[in-house]
Amino acid sequence: MNKKYGQIINTILIVIGGAIMIYTISGEDSNKYLQILGLVIIMFGLYRATNFWVETKDDEDDNNEEKPEI
Repeated sequence: MNKKYGQIINTILIVIGGAIMIYTISGEDSNKYLQILGLVIIMFGLYRATNFWVETKDDEDDNNEEKPEI
């Protein structure tokens, strides 16, 4: 999968989970199952995002590595 699409999917998951959480917290009739679902979606998006950042961090370090002058 393209790196750009993976990052977009992670962001969408976090935003959807946050929207569900805000919706359930702001309403008078808060549904605990929706709150749990929102939290799980946020955590899944964050998990995917951190794995993505760890994978791409190694690539950037290799590109920015200073080469010794001869």
